[in-house]
Amino acid sequence: MTRVVQGSDGRDWVVRGQMEWRRPAIGDDFDHDVAGSYTPGIVMMGVCILLGIVLVIWRPADVVVPTWIPLALLLLALFFPLRWILRRPWTVVAETDGDQNGEKPSERWVGTIRGFFTVRGEMAKVAKSIKKYALPDFDGPLRPVE
Repeated sequence: MTRVVQGSDGRDWVVRGQMEWRRPAIGDDFDHDVAGSYTPGIVMMGVCILLGIVLVIWRPADVVVPTWIPLALLLLALFFPLRWILRRPWTVVAETDGDQNGEKPSERWVGTIRGFFTVRGEMAKVAKSIKKYALPDFDGPLRPVE
């Protein structure tokens, strides 16, 4: 997601967000941000798929399955992957090269926001703040970076 916003002081800001596939290691979490392996999760997913296939294959021929049961099972199976994707952290960056006269310096603000819908809302707030005050809000999730 990328937006170009013109601030009230005439500078053009680029506000962009990018999904992070791994949680960024910050401060105290640095030592604990080591994943052992994805193998147990992959094995468990394979076992669940295998058990589902066996359940379908061994079903007696005269058993009638209502159409809502496979749909409910599909929704149940997709719940956690969808939740994982929708709750990923995003890095949001608002930056400007300054003005053409050289009076206003270039700036870069960076922050981490969790959740797709939250990111959209926060980016809209940042854009509104830049249009109104020429800077992102100090109370928001973005912080200035040197």
